[in-house]
Amino acid sequence: MENIIEIKDLVYVYKSEENEKVTALKKISLSIRQGEFVVVIGHNGSGKSTMAKHINALLLPSGGKVYVSGLDTADEKNVWDIRQTAGMVFQNPDNQIVATVVEEDIAFGPENLGIPPKEIRIRVDEALRSVGMTEHRKKGPHLLSGGQKQRIAIAGIIAMRPKCIILDEPTAMLDPSGRREVMDTIQRLNREEGITIVHITHFMDEAVNADRVIVMENGNIVLEGKPREVFTQVDTLKKLGLDVPQVTELAHQLIKSGLNVPGDILTVDEMVIHLCQLL
Repeated sequence: MENIIEIKDLVYVYKSEENEKVTALKKISLSIRQGEFVVVIGHNGSGKSTMAKHINALLLPSGGKVYVSGLDTADEKNVWDIRQTAGMVFQNPDNQIVATVVEEDIAFGPENLGIPPKEIRIRVDEALRSVGMTEHRKKGPHLLSGGQKQRIAIAGIIAMRPKCIILDEPTAMLDPSGRREVMDTIQRLNREEGITIVHITHFMDEAVNADRVIVMENGNIVLEGKPREVFTQVDTLKKLGLDVPQVTELAHQLIKSGLNVPGDILTVDEMVIHLCQLL
């Protein structure tokens, strides 16, 4: 499958409040395939959100290149097409909602693209169905829960028919129920509609079902692989100040205690199976 995103030796430098140069990204390289579900983790200041904003051309490289569907993000004439290809969802849904009625908010993006009204109605209907929010179409966004608002923000991106959605910590401000709503939505979009997902998070359990996990630290990619490959490196992740899924941490502690369980357990169901085998 072809790559939809190509990041080559990406460097990003900005000036701090003290007017000092800060290198936020240090020659990172990364390829993401069409239809892939990639989760990027790292503590605050690791560079994960900075990298995400380069994919959508919200930030431009200080050095290196970023290509989205073969388009150079540094070329101004490509920005319009890039943002149609790669939509972005941010941490606070209230910052993305612009209308007083749900369906009007979802229609806002396609209207700006010059899509004919009849096609917009079709897209709004499809987007609402995709995120399971059809029954709320006539409501005011302010009446919705945090998880529902974030699903509306995602629907607004879906209505523009992107090939890729970048989500920059979309569950950070949500309660557990809202987090589940959002994660179920983006996993379904990836699985059923083939939309490429780049999900930035600090919740380790949200990375368990990804195709690939990227770990960032101090502007570098320090670990990369399938969830089982990354999360078995418990001690390395802890040195980086990161957690692992709770059940993986439990497996790690059980192994230290001398019990014969695999170190790559990622779900409670897997743990139950292996513990039952020990009885």
